[in-house]
Amino acid sequence: MAAPNFRAPKGTRDIFPPESTRLRALIDEFAVVAARSGFGEVISPIFEDLGVFRRLGESTDVVTKEMFDFFDKGTPPQRLALRPELTASICRAYAEHRPVPPWKVWYEGPQFRYEQPQAGRYRQFTQVGVEVLGTDDPQADVDVIVLAAGFFESLGLRQVELALNSLGSSGHQGSRVAYEQALRSYLVAHANDLSAQSQVTLERNPLRVLDSKRSQDREVIAGAPVMVDYLDAESAAHFSAVRAGLEAVGVAYEISPRLVRGLDYYTRTTFEFAAPGLTGAQNAVGGGGRFDGLVEALGGPATAGIGFALGVDRILLACDAEGVFDTPFCGVDVFVVDVTGGTEALKVCTDLRQAGIAADRGYGGRSMKAQMKLANRSGADFAVIIGEDELRSGEVTLRHLGDGTQQRVARAALVNQLGKKRAL
Repeated sequence: MAAPNFRAPKGTRDIFPPESTRLRALIDEFAVVAARSGFGEVISPIFEDLGVFRRLGESTDVVTKEMFDFFDKGTPPQRLALRPELTASICRAYAEHRPVPPWKVWYEGPQFRYEQPQAGRYRQFTQVGVEVLGTDDPQADVDVIVLAAGFFESLGLRQVELALNSLGSSGHQGSRVAYEQALRSYLVAHANDLSAQSQVTLERNPLRVLDSKRSQDREVIAGAPVMVDYLDAESAAHFSAVRAGLEAVGVAYEISPRLVRGLDYYTRTTFEFAAPGLTGAQNAVGGGGRFDGLVEALGGPATAGIGFALGVDRILLACDAEGVFDTPFCGVDVFVVDVTGGTEALKVCTDLRQAGIAADRGYGGRSMKAQMKLANRSGADFAVIIGEDELRSGEVTLRHLGDGTQQRVARAALVNQLGKKRAL
């Protein structure tokens, strides 16, 4: 019987070096930028009780169509879901552990959504992001937006645009209610001009219709009422303060009055970053906003929150489009060629690695020629060659793989000699 031909599931992929090195370097850069602003890393479970993510809003595609959910093996079984995003998990953690506010955390890791794969979008994808919980100060909104903008700059990206909006306050007396009523009335009056999908969405949540990218809906959406015309005084003042803060530090933005994002928990400030260098309509590289009622919905106290999530895959595509943030070198400094049996290569590599010098070697007792081919492919600057003659004299041959020059070096002096050459 032939062996099965297994492949990675649809919408996933294997990431090999050097691409994996580049992805890790981007996450490491985000960690530096976040720490500089006082954020500490939080690591959350990859799966949660399904109810945690249902709080994202029963009218959102993430909840209704895209979650990977399953029952565990308990008695009775618990229904769990792979996380489709991390804000809900962070809010669950806050509700459970009650850290001292304001709680400023950053995260990275895989998320999972069952959706049609496309450029820079997979069913398992990596995000980085931050959340600030425990303050409704508009300066916190400014801080997180500025952090994201600064991160893009640190990667060398210059063609990233910021869209900004306010969804107003929620609750019975909030400005959201008045706007949703006006929007629903408008969309119902134009329902026959909407796509069949948007007609269904309208029944669940009129705000979600504004997310539609279908050409049939474009004209109706263009004429719809806008949230900024319905903001109550408090929400208007908050939005004004956010805009003033961004202007004070020189972060450019455009008001996007129909920006609602894809999740139901957003209130007040919403924003999105787009990279126009990416072709097609899918050029968003991240976004976020306020979620002032989410902690309470997950069993915690009434808690204000603001944050964002950025898509690592899309960001790397944007870097490619601008020719920035190249793949970092992921090779070794030294390759050890040993034709005396391999034990000397083991000892030399161990000494070099302990001294902080990246070193590799061949296996299987290959010939000098075969091992030198490996050395040239390794990207190393130097080869350390050990033959019978070198072994008898207590020396090694140190060869520069770039220009081919070489010299004999005492085995005991190798680490110091390589340290001097790397410093030049």
